Amino acid sequence: MSDEIKQIRNFSIISHVDHGKSTLADRFLELTKTVPEEKMKEQFLDMMDLEREKGITIKLQSCRMIWRLPNHTEIPNHKLQIPNKSQITNPKYILNLIDTPGHVDFSYEVSRSLAAVEGAILLVDALKGIQAQTLANLELAKKQNLVIIPVINKIDLAEAPARIGETKKELAKILNVSEQDILSISAKKGTNVEKVLEAIVKKIPSPEQEKEKPFRALIFDSKYDSYKGVIAYIRVVDGKISKEEKIYLMAAETEAKIKELGYFKPELSSQNVLSAGEIGYIATGIKEPGKVRVGDTITKLKVRSEKLKVVNVEPLDGYREPKPVVFVSVYPENSDEYNLLKESLSKLKLNDASLYFETERKEIFGQGFRCGFLGLLHLEITIERLRREFGLELIVFSPSVVYKIIDKNAQEILIYSSADWLDSSLIKEVKEPYVELGIITFSNYLGAVLKLLEEFQGKYIGTEYLGPNKLVLTYYIPLREIITSFYDKLMGATQGFASMNYEILGYQKSDLKKIEILLAEKKEEAFSKIVLKDKAYPEARKFLKKIKEVLPPQQFKVALQAVVDGKIIARETVRARGKDVIAPLYGGDYTRKRKLLEKQKKGKKKLKERGKIKIPSDVYLKVLS
Repeated sequence: MSDEIKQIRNFSIISHVDHGKSTLADRFLELTKTVPEEKMKEQFLDMMDLEREKGITIKLQSCRMIWRLPNHTEIPNHKLQIPNKSQITNPKYILNLIDTPGHVDFSYEVSRSLAAVEGAILLVDALKGIQAQTLANLELAKKQNLVIIPVINKIDLAEAPARIGETKKELAKILNVSEQDILSISAKKGTNVEKVLEAIVKKIPSPEQEKEKPFRALIFDSKYDSYKGVIAYIRVVDGKISKEEKIYLMAAETEAKIKELGYFKPELSSQNVLSAGEIGYIATGIKEPGKVRVGDTITKLKVRSEKLKVVNVEPLDGYREPKPVVFVSVYPENSDEYNLLKESLSKLKLNDASLYFETERKEIFGQGFRCGFLGLLHLEITIERLRREFGLELIVFSPSVVYKIIDKNAQEILIYSSADWLDSSLIKEVKEPYVELGIITFSNYLGAVLKLLEEFQGKYIGTEYLGPNKLVLTYYIPLREIITSFYDKLMGATQGFASMNYEILGYQKSDLKKIEILLAEKKEEAFSKIVLKDKAYPEARKFLKKIKEVLPPQQFKVALQAVVDGKIIARETVRARGKDVIAPLYGGDYTRKRKLLEKQKKGKKKLKERGKIKIPSDVYLKVLS
């Protein structure tokens, strides 16, 4: 292994939301002088306005920094082979940082970044201590066999000193390390941040790859550039590559000529060569987004007998394809913008491999897409990006999960929406996705949390204490419940002192039913929904009242009915639009008024028999959005 590779350290920062990842990354950029002081701003690596507004990291970002130790220090097991050490007092190290999101919906982003590094900083807020996503990200890091550097942040806060000891004990217990191995810093003020950089150099191993091997690189992210085509974010695993060389994407079976390659500083910085162990980018020039896939292996293109081949190169282990768990129908308000929406989704998928979409059609709204997301925040962020970055006005329907029906012939059928539901006579069994839900909270809120979990059909698995007053509750719960109002109710029950994380476990048999809505005895499929059998009646009542509130009055009475398995279980009535037919009369016998009222009554009866209800599109939006 060359000395240059020995000087490389690839690492990530992992933590829960709002524990100070972006602030710590800012201090790294300042200390290493990667970004000039006059250009520095808060949350520098959070490139999107949306990230700054919400105060969270949404997209992983990479940055190459150069760091020199204050004094020459022997690095255990990584000694540089320098002929005359006395001439060098501060050896230079290349630090490749990948800043990662912290929210549960973006755990896939975290897993991709961790596959490209050798170590990770586990950052924990001194006041909040270990949170649910802290544990989830830690497990991802352990699966990659990464070196973990535990760091406690925000020690400058007035209340912090009383909590630092307790937080250290929590970390030491989970990581099985000594409390003396845990660093305490203030990322905001820069206190002890230099010690974190020293720990990165001393504890995280350098890459083990060899430059002499054939070139191989793993794509861990990508984005689209109208001039350079798809830009692949890569970790070079073996060998080296120069600009102007030709490359081959093994899984996509696509060849291309490199337009540009280089490092992230953190902006794109063009270079002549990328070598083993380095993290950088390749501008492929490919204009078709679908040809560059996250997890694919890039290697050099070789020509033999005028045929394009890759010789003697094994593809790298790619990433597990993310599986969306929340599905939503998305339509453009202006049907002429369908192609723009399709193109926009394709471009977003380039740097968000977890985004799924396929074409669907609703009679009322025309063509649109059924989109799959990893969670509600992922959904919210994607929709907002479509609106801001591409200027789209969208119609977004309420989210749902994917169910499975086993029919009488033992065939498994996926149910993406209520429209796909089978007739009850054909259904043998219904299954829905379940998750393992982890909730971290304080013991004085335990009663309220247990009551909430019972309300949401949670099944108890276990309890683990992180300290005398802090615990982790683990429950088995339907994903259907998680994507509704669970998080907001959890925050309300604990006054905000709780965090949650969940992992999809699989499908479980469930007693679900389809509620069909009849308007004037005609089925309106768009209003149908899938609910638990025991909750069918209250859900039906609630839904009918909502429709009644927004449906405009007709010339006749309209019956709203909820039907389950052919039986009416709830009903509401929309009163007819009133018209005073006797207003023009200013005298005369009562029989004249009675005659007009009877005529009106007969007219309304005929309208009810022959009339059709016209439902404005905004009614669908108010009911289903």
